[in-house]
Amino acid sequence: MIRRTGAIGTLLALLTALLLTPAAVAADRASPPAKAADGDCGVLAPGASTAAERAIGAACAQVAAGVWYTWDGGHGTTPGATYGKKDPTDPAGEHDPERLGFDCSGLVRYAYAQATGSDILNGDASSQYYTYRTADRFTAAQGLAPLLPGDLLAYGTSWDLHHIAIYLGAGKMVEARQSGTKLMVSDVRLGGDYFGAVRVNTGTVTGPVVRTWGTGVWTKTQPSTGAARVYAFPGPTTVRVQCQKHAELVTADGYTNDAWSYLPDYRAWVTNIYIQGPAWLDGVPTCD
Repeated sequence: MIRRTGAIGTLLALLTALLLTPAAVAADRASPPAKAADGDCGVLAPGASTAAERAIGAACAQVAAGVWYTWDGGHGTTPGATYGKKDPTDPAGEHDPERLGFDCSGLVRYAYAQATGSDILNGDASSQYYTYRTADRFTAAQGLAPLLPGDLLAYGTSWDLHHIAIYLGAGKMVEARQSGTKLMVSDVRLGGDYFGAVRVNTGTVTGPVVRTWGTGVWTKTQPSTGAARVYAFPGPTTVRVQCQKHAELVTADGYTNDAWSYLPDYRAWVTNIYIQGPAWLDGVPTCD
C-alpha cells in the first residue's frame, strides 16, 4: 500500500516536471560537465575544448571497462583496442599477445579519434607530440600551470619520446602505463624524463603543410648538418613549415640544395632535399 505522503510527493514531482519551461531544460542541457571527484577519471579542471573533453571521456570509458595495457595495442588499421605484442625488453609483457588493449600512444590515438571522428593522431608517442596539428606547446620547465585537460604529456628526449598520456587537470593524467597493468589514472610525473606537453588542434590547420620523404631523416637545431639532432623522421611524414632560408649547401641522395625549412612543431630545421616538391618550396615565405 502506498503511503499518503509518498503519493503526494510523487504528484508534486510530476507537476514540477510538467511545469519546467523549455528554457530551463535547455539551460540544463547546456551546462558544463560536472567536475570529476579527485582520483576519478574525468575532466578535473575548466578550460578544455569540447573535443578535449570528448577525448578524455573516451579514454576514461576504457579505464572504467578495465582494459589492459598491451604493447603495440591500438595500432591496427583503425583506432581501437587490439591484441598486443611481446615486448622483448619487458618480462612483464609475456601475456600482452593475449590481451586486448592499448599502449600509451594507442590510447591517445583512440581517444582523439573518438572525439573528432577522424584518425588525426595515428602514430607513436613522438609523432603525436610533434603532430602538425599543434595548437600550443609547453616545456617541462613550465610545469602544469599553463596546461588544460586534454593536453598530451610526453616523456623521454627530443629524439626518443617513449611515453605519452592525456592530462585531466588537478595534477592527474590518464595513461596506458606498462605491461601487467590496466589503463589508469595517475599523478602527473614531473621531473625525471618529463619532456613537455602539446595541445592538439582538432580544427583547421593553417600554414603550409608538406610531406617529407626518405627514412631516418634528422631534423636539426640549426640549418646545418653539423648542428645538434632533434628528431629523425622514420618515414614519410606530414609536417608544417613556417618559413625557409638559404643556408648550408647539402648533397644527399643524388641532390644538392642549400634551402632549409623551419618546422615550428619540432622547433627544428630540415634540408629541403627531403621535402617533396621543388628545391625552393612554393608558397612558403623566407625566414627573417
